[in-house]
Amino acid sequence: MNQEQLIDRLRDRGWRLSAQRRVVAEVLEGDNVHLSAEEIYQQARQRLDEISQATVYNTLRELVAMQELRVVAVDDGVKRYDPNVATAHHHLVCTNCQALQDVHPVGDDRLGLDQQERFGFIVTGVEIVFKGICPACQRLQGQTDSQPAPVLT
Repeated sequence: MNQEQLIDRLRDRGWRLSAQRRVVAEVLEGDNVHLSAEEIYQQARQRLDEISQATVYNTLRELVAMQELRVVAVDDGVKRYDPNVATAHHHLVCTNCQALQDVHPVGDDRLGLDQQERFGFIVTGVEIVFKGICPACQRLQGQTDSQPAPVLT
């Protein structure tokens, strides 16, 4: 995702782009960005020393409410922020180091719930997190993609 696209969309919505908000949006630039609030804050401080943690958290909350960011929670309990909201996708997470990758699984369009499995809910979306061991952790463990990974709990 191009940061200018996000910034342009925010301007189109009439969102006031203060220096602090702009820095947060700039930190979120990229195609496979899944940063925690703390990581966003640290990177934003490198660009704008006077930015506060509260400003970063407030900005993230506003961007999520505007559906310009998606929150992804993985097993480590840390919320990650994904700016790739234009394209429907799921995630692949390493169960060792929590590395996170956008994925577009085959057959995704056929996934659904029978009426009885909806329990009266109106289904508004699907979020799937695939789990595995990333190449870096495989190397550390002496595994390859063709070897089954041990089940980690």
